[in-house]
Amino acid sequence: MIAEIITIGDEILIGQIVDTNSVFISKALNEIGISVHQITSIQDEKQHILEALEAARKKADLVLITGGLGPTKDDITKHTLCEYFEDTLVKNQEVLTHIEELFEKYVTSSTISTMNRDQALVPSKAQILHNKYGTAPGMWLEKDSTVFVSMPGVPYEMRGLMTHQIIPKLQKEFERPFIYHKTILTYGMGESSIAMKIEHWENKLPNFIKLAYLPNVGRVRLRLTGKGQDREHIINAVDDYAEKLYPIIGDIIKGIEGTSNIITEIGDLLIDKGLKLAAAESCTGGRIASQITEESGVSAFFNGSAVTYAVQSKIDILGVPKVLIDRHSVVSAEVVEAMAEGAAKIYHADYAIATTGNAGPTKGNSDVEVGTVFIGIKTPNGTISQRFNFGQPREKVVNKAVNKAFQMLLEEILKNSN
Repeated sequence: MIAEIITIGDEILIGQIVDTNSVFISKALNEIGISVHQITSIQDEKQHILEALEAARKKADLVLITGGLGPTKDDITKHTLCEYFEDTLVKNQEVLTHIEELFEKYVTSSTISTMNRDQALVPSKAQILHNKYGTAPGMWLEKDSTVFVSMPGVPYEMRGLMTHQIIPKLQKEFERPFIYHKTILTYGMGESSIAMKIEHWENKLPNFIKLAYLPNVGRVRLRLTGKGQDREHIINAVDDYAEKLYPIIGDIIKGIEGTSNIITEIGDLLIDKGLKLAAAESCTGGRIASQITEESGVSAFFNGSAVTYAVQSKIDILGVPKVLIDRHSVVSAEVVEAMAEGAAKIYHADYAIATTGNAGPTKGNSDVEVGTVFIGIKTPNGTISQRFNFGQPREKVVNKAVNKAFQMLLEEILKNSN
């Protein structure tokens, strides 16, 4: 079954918002064996919508549409759907009752307007999908064996419809192949180097398993995808081929996406030994702490972080000696090690990560080359640091520094655990 996603709204095309809806829809469809072959973003303009619908009908079995269902005049999706399906709008009493209940319960600042009531007008040929989080219902229509499903563009409303209405209906009404993904997380080696090391293994993959390289700064994700009718066979085959990677590149594998990652691995090791972690960030601006705290349960090992961006804050908060900064510069091994030790002290931690550098585009408080980053790791057995040059632009420097810091920390924890 082939699907296409159409997102309607000028706000996407002018970069005012990021299209997170397509990401969610694609993942949800993929999990039940439906392949998305195209994602199209279009203007909230009648002719453009009509052309996109017709183009999608010729290629796809399923078309998911988001956006353009609001109560204002610039939202024209319902009227355009009526034109495309040669249909008319009719009042749906269940939708109207739901709208009235929402206003009575949640909207106390104003009375329900005609525009809000008009959201109960739906194409007569549509199957209505209940949107319990909003006033615009989902709509299921069919034309020439292609299913069209229209949803609001509000992300939490769309997610509710996909989860509770659309995915169960698709699972019930259509046969689909089974798709299984397993994504291996690697740190510390580039895409081309990994490809060379696993070339022999990759050449032996059966035709129902595909490998995708997903590089990011400082790390590469290797996604194995198996597709077929026999669920058990697909899962076992993908898992077996994934396991065969460990003897080849096990030194850079840091987890499986969705089940474990480098942060959970770090946390498990620290919790097992009753040890604590802290951070002191300059050039990474809090991103290390942010990534750690995205995981649940990290309070069991993570005590806290200080974002000491200014020179004086390194002195006042972390206790870095001013003479050290004057002698070696704020971007130096000596300073980053003192930052790590200061963080470990104030947060009563056994391990600490610290970063300082010139992320660019200007040199700031140091004369070292733009892109230079020092990363320090305080351990129970001492403090180490390394110097890197991550190039440019700024975002690349920061992301590489964060990924490298986690890699260095994990290596030190493993080293001290032996």
